[in-house]
Amino acid sequence: MQTPRVRTLIFAMLFGFAFTGYIQRSSISVAAERMMPELGLSQIQIGWVVTAFLFTYTVFQIPASLLGEVVGARRMLTAVGLTTVLASVLTASAPLVAATSIIFVTLLLARGVLGAAQSALFPVTSGTIRHWYPVDRWSSLQGLTVTALWFGAAVASPLIAWLMETFGWQKALIYSSVPSLLLVALWWGFARDRPDLHARVSSQELAELAANPPFDAAAPLTWKRVLGVLSDPQILLITLSYTIMNYVFYLVMFWSFLYLVQDRKLSVLESGWLAALPFVVAGIAAALGGRLADALRTRFGDRIGMRIIPLVALPLAAVFLYLTVSLESAYWAVAALCLGFACVELNEGPFWGAAMRLQPSDTMAATAVLNTGGNLGGLIGTPVIAALSAGKNWALVFATGAATSIVAALLWLWIDAGRRK
Repeated sequence: MQTPRVRTLIFAMLFGFAFTGYIQRSSISVAAERMMPELGLSQIQIGWVVTAFLFTYTVFQIPASLLGEVVGARRMLTAVGLTTVLASVLTASAPLVAATSIIFVTLLLARGVLGAAQSALFPVTSGTIRHWYPVDRWSSLQGLTVTALWFGAAVASPLIAWLMETFGWQKALIYSSVPSLLLVALWWGFARDRPDLHARVSSQELAELAANPPFDAAAPLTWKRVLGVLSDPQILLITLSYTIMNYVFYLVMFWSFLYLVQDRKLSVLESGWLAALPFVVAGIAAALGGRLADALRTRFGDRIGMRIIPLVALPLAAVFLYLTVSLESAYWAVAALCLGFACVELNEGPFWGAAMRLQPSDTMAATAVLNTGGNLGGLIGTPVIAALSAGKNWALVFATGAATSIVAALLWLWIDAGRRK
């Protein structure tokens, strides 16, 4: 039996970090059902607790990625894993505080810490992929990382609900963090920042990385170098496209259930099951999109090959979003919604892979800029969607999503992942 390449085990752990990390970030939305009556919290306060995570997760993307470049992926992901467990324990410990107002502050602090810790997760994962995998696999691995996220989303609700019913919400939060603790121990013991630092990496595995862009491990991370990434016109352009595209991401992720109940008049139970379908489809599409992006890059080169999926899939997403509100049958509308979201998630690999190619020496920082833009898309789009949906104007909500998909696609006409600096 052939021994698996070391990089395969490295990526399996990265997949695990994304999977467990999403369970931890989603857990409070399920546990809130018990937390609110027990702790005397309102739904508005729970909303602020969720927002605390989103705020720090967005704000700390770039600082955390720069720290990751300095200390390396081994130390950084170890710190991320340990801090997420600490944040979960702090959340579960909130009832130990007597005053309701202090409980609320404690929860804000805990979720803020979780957001700050997890802000490093995907940029540092990008840096690890850059060092451990050949350049013709970068988009594929990025797509699979997003698949791990969606699998975590699919598991989170039933897992936390079962743990909460069996052990209570506090133990549910703590027990669901145990896999992260085990993963951290495995990562610290086995992982290294680069394959040339790992004793078990064979010469053949190192030779497979020969075509990767050169990397100077001794080069200091200077302010000039950082500003070069932050001001890179191509990085800013791809980030703008990603920001606009993520309007649809957050539309489907957070508003599908409400749309099916309010506009399509489906029952709460049926809407719950149907609203989960786009997430399953998204996980499959993200993996497929990454593989296609690498194949198209190999066939047509960086500049043309990396553009094909966004220029085709995003306009198709606009068509399916239009059909979502145009079709008479609610079930055909759900099918259109799934296909529209799949067309969006096909682009995760191309976006992240292109950002890595644009800044191969600073992939953590480059993808942190990209992900900051993606989160800003949610922060900007969510109040717009809320305002439009409050008037039951769902047709305009999805029309706006269709328009943003087309704009995000058109920006790729000026994005050149094959640029040579």
